[in-house]
Amino acid sequence: MIIGLASDHAGFGLKQFVKKYLDERGYDYHDFGTYTEESCDYADFGHALAYAVERSEVDSGIAICGSGEGIAMTVNKHPGIRGGLCWRPEIAHLIRQHNDANILVMPGRFIDEETAREIMDEYFATPFEGGRHQRRIEKIPLGKTEE
Repeated sequence: MIIGLASDHAGFGLKQFVKKYLDERGYDYHDFGTYTEESCDYADFGHALAYAVERSEVDSGIAICGSGEGIAMTVNKHPGIRGGLCWRPEIAHLIRQHNDANILVMPGRFIDEETAREIMDEYFATPFEGGRHQRRIEKIPLGKTEE
């Protein structure tokens, strides 16, 4: 499995921790940036990650900015991307189980490394439940509603 990573300057520190976490578990990853704490725009890196997930160049993604909100909004503009903002492990469980999330989004300024570890543990361990949830995620893209 290859995990794509993206952050802005506010998420850079947590992204460095995420790399260690992935190394410990034997996951390969591709870092789409940023590569420093110098001020930058989350959208540049969020779009690069979302394109890679869309094209199946990576299997899943982790995106981080200060609040998590900006980069979540960015990745979710892409068709087929279901990015979920998580600040607790229980939310990570639900975004996988019910929403088949393919990008985990975390708020770099609002969670510590231990919480991030617990969130990622839950995200990677939880399968999509399918069933009624499949019907619901099929309605997410514009123009995909039932009458």
